[in-house]
Amino acid sequence: METDQLRTFLAVAAHGTFLEAGNRLHVTQSTVSARIQGLETYFGTRLFVRNRAGAALTPAGRRLLRHAKALLLSLEQARHEVGLPSRFTASITVGARIALWEGFLPRWLGQMRSRFPELSIRSEIGFEEDLMRGLVEGNLDLALMYTPYQTPTLHVEHLFDEMLVLVSTDSPTQTLDDRYVYVEWGPAFYAQHSAHYPDWESPALRANIGWLALQLILENGGACFLPERMAQPYVQTGRLYRVKGSPRFRLPAYLVYPLEQGPGLLAPALKGLRELAATLA
Repeated sequence: METDQLRTFLAVAAHGTFLEAGNRLHVTQSTVSARIQGLETYFGTRLFVRNRAGAALTPAGRRLLRHAKALLLSLEQARHEVGLPSRFTASITVGARIALWEGFLPRWLGQMRSRFPELSIRSEIGFEEDLMRGLVEGNLDLALMYTPYQTPTLHVEHLFDEMLVLVSTDSPTQTLDDRYVYVEWGPAFYAQHSAHYPDWESPALRANIGWLALQLILENGGACFLPERMAQPYVQTGRLYRVKGSPRFRLPAYLVYPLEQGPGLLAPALKGLRELAATLA
């Protein structure tokens, strides 16, 4: 049995089809089939029932699910911890959207290092798809994001609400003109934005992350919606203005982590994130 087989098994379980699992892992569908067949031969039982709807776990497959995740987590932790200097006794890997690394997570990381100097922390930036895959495959211990999806092996917990505000480089009365940068904050933002601006036409400028929109307007002028905590330092220094009379849109931030938590300092890490999030309320 190989780790690639276990990762493929988890990908099929998470996404429901051999084809989608192959797309996520960047391998062919025949490779996925061969890996699953190898696992089924190893365990001497069928792990999936394939039909038109996709691939569903058998009772044996559901029993393997928990063990597969635990095995990969243990291997990943071993890979990190074996190479750690002797002053570190544990490690965790955390991933998040880039906006959540703006201010919030660096504060948490500093608190963790102060409380647990024996802890090594690996930090990553990614989009929801990358973060969820990292959690399912055991490459991440926890992740923060805006639009997670449910899987059988992960716990999704509402952590806090971002408040998106309209900021401008020009004046506090800026309108949505040709220099407005629409940020793709997700379907919830799209729905709120469309409801408030029903006659608004598709923008000339779009950005898939808030940080990129911020760089564009700082360099070229314009306006965009940003998390209030991200915009505040620029407003205080006069580089940005809060647009008067503009709406504030709610964007929930979620904490996602495995239902079966591995050994180490994951529980204190989760506690620290909840405590820090409470200070934002």
